[in-house]
Amino acid sequence: MSLDPDMLLDGPRGRRLCLQVAMSALDASDTDEARDTASTVWWVIRRLDPAPGTLIGDVDRYVIPDAGPAHAARVLSEVSVPDLDELEVRRALADSVSLARYWQELDGGDMLAARPEMRSVLARVADAVAATPWVSWWESPIAAKDQWVVQWDDHPFAPGDPRVLLAEWRREALEEEAHAERERPRDPTAMWGGTWWSTPPYRLVHTTRSLAGGGASELWHVEDSLGWESATIIPVAAPSHRVYEIDGVQAWVELCRQHPLSVTASRRHEWFRVTGRDGAWVQPDWAAVARKYDGVHLTVAGYLTAATQLIDVGDDLATIVAGWAPDSTYWFVPVSVDGASERWRDVDTNNWRRV
Repeated sequence: MSLDPDMLLDGPRGRRLCLQVAMSALDASDTDEARDTASTVWWVIRRLDPAPGTLIGDVDRYVIPDAGPAHAARVLSEVSVPDLDELEVRRALADSVSLARYWQELDGGDMLAARPEMRSVLARVADAVAATPWVSWWESPIAAKDQWVVQWDDHPFAPGDPRVLLAEWRREALEEEAHAERERPRDPTAMWGGTWWSTPPYRLVHTTRSLAGGGASELWHVEDSLGWESATIIPVAAPSHRVYEIDGVQAWVELCRQHPLSVTASRRHEWFRVTGRDGAWVQPDWAAVARKYDGVHLTVAGYLTAATQLIDVGDDLATIVAGWAPDSTYWFVPVSVDGASERWRDVDTNNWRRV
């Protein structure tokens, strides 16, 4: 079954993936025209970015074009999208995941990709991506017989009792919310940092499937990475029944409606920066979800459509999918090692190879 290209345009991460493909095509062209186009788009992205950083070197030597989003869309519309290989598609998804952020405003690239004048430009790219065989699994549910734990070098694999971990997580979440309600300012624009993710407890075993010749998917696709360049991946025998599938916005909304956990005070400042919304926030109560399901799986399509965007839950509540790796499954029940581990290394910035 082929991927619906419109899905790639429905969420911030899908749109950013398409923009990254277009920019990579410019880099691959290696012509003066391509370099000029890439430079123009870069300056537009920088102008849109609320925190673009400081230019280094002799600023006077920069030739800054008088261009905005409409001009960027026009020059990008003339870029030919080449036939994409598997590595290019993986890297585009990896770029979109690594550029997601929830502790400050979205960057200029996300803002450019969200502009209405970019829709038709990115639609051409989405068609090209969806036509490749490399994305056929992005809408699929958990690969129950192909699950791997990624053990980063500074994060040893030491699974604990899921029931204990979930109980501790819920107690700590409630304590954090109560403390934030007492101590943190109610002004959402106040410069205050704290928890920004909405995942189940990170100490739970979480897994992804393997990619052909690429190791576990999480090697490539992880938010808020610490720049890991090597890891061990471990095959596990994961329970295959009672896994809740988050395949889009509505599936996440249903979790929040059925098992809501109020996180307004503890998420107010970070999620306001991302969405501009001042109001009540919820996320799923994973301890409650675990009483009904053995695990929860976020499809790649679910990630691309839902992550980084404001999601209306109803009843004046909202939520965000934050901190997830696409295709990740968090397990609420014990899992066991099921085979030999493998060592992998990133040999060239998002190009993982088995050691």
